[in-house]
Amino acid sequence: MLSKRLAAIFVALVLVIQLAACRKNLSSSSEEIYVSSTIENESQDDENSQQSGSEGETQSDNTDTSSNQNASVPQQNNNSTAESSTNSTTSSENQETNVQKPNDNKNEDADTDESDKDDIVVSCKHGDSDPYQNINKSEFYANYTPACCNQDATWRSKHYLLSGSLEVPGQYAQEAANRPKSGNKFIRNTATMYIDDGNTYIVMDATGREAMRIHKAGGYITLEEVAAYMYAFGGSGKIPANYSSKKSTKPSSSPWGEYLRVNHSYFKGDTDRYPYEPELPDISGCGGSLSYYEMDIGTTGTTTPGYAPKPYIQGSKITRGAARIVYARQDLNGNGVYENNEVYVFYTHNHYNDFREYLNYYGGWGEMFGNVTGGGEYSSEYNANPTPYVTTAYANFTK
Repeated sequence: MLSKRLAAIFVALVLVIQLAACRKNLSSSSEEIYVSSTIENESQDDENSQQSGSEGETQSDNTDTSSNQNASVPQQNNNSTAESSTNSTTSSENQETNVQKPNDNKNEDADTDESDKDDIVVSCKHGDSDPYQNINKSEFYANYTPACCNQDATWRSKHYLLSGSLEVPGQYAQEAANRPKSGNKFIRNTATMYIDDGNTYIVMDATGREAMRIHKAGGYITLEEVAAYMYAFGGSGKIPANYSSKKSTKPSSSPWGEYLRVNHSYFKGDTDRYPYEPELPDISGCGGSLSYYEMDIGTTGTTTPGYAPKPYIQGSKITRGAARIVYARQDLNGNGVYENNEVYVFYTHNHYNDFREYLNYYGGWGEMFGNVTGGGEYSSEYNANPTPYVTTAYANFTK
């Protein structure tokens, strides 16, 4: 009887031991399954993370590629500008200017855009020494190229040598093929681009690309260059180096010789005394606050009555002709900045009877206004009919 009880107890112990072992194996298997699942999930997360990162890099690359494509859009009709590739204002973005949607608010000065563009390369071909110390003028003009920088212009003017084009302009302003409009108004470019510590002005074309450069120290004779010079530097009272304020100055007595230009003087704008003259914007002669000045433009001839079609300079004699630039240079609000709405540069080809406004880009000339345009008799005190100044719209051509 006792032996049977002991056998039963032994069998029960064996069963307990087997059951415990089975549970241990089951628990171990579950742990292995969990760990394995965790490793697979972490591996999958890592793979997804790498794919996500790869897609992010690809998207970034696409963005950069798109940006580069936008930045490298070929610029059309830009081969004639030798240094335009260095000008950051000539990007394809500049073709999308405010010309389509101009800002007509004259009181805003945000468009002066005086970033000075120092990123534009300014390199002088002549190093640091004066290359014109013993120059022969005939040889200089026979192998002529415009000044490359303001330092070059400074050396040239020291020896009475031009910095700009040698071409004597004709009587009429040469209009650009593209003169942007806003509605029925021609647009004046409000962007002003200076480099070389403010001594070189970038003249744009109608698309915001560089067309030419004007140096503060230089001498100039063409209408385009002198107009741009006065727009850029006239506010500080500067004039091209080859200009003399004295009307009596003779080529024979001036080292500038045939490239001398005279007459930098106050322009009254007295329309009571000269009723054939149109009234210029805010001109002091008609009760306004802007002081205007005038200067000669030497042309190849003229069709203006009373003015012989002769060259501006013949030997030692000056035939001043009928062409003038008339400009305002007054700081209206006295803040020391020559704002866009304080800048006016006009050209008259027929001795103050008619005017056109310079619009601050190459070939940018506004609508003609004045006496002959209005059907009046040339320079008549009794049969005059000057049409009023034709206002312009404003837009930054680099935006």
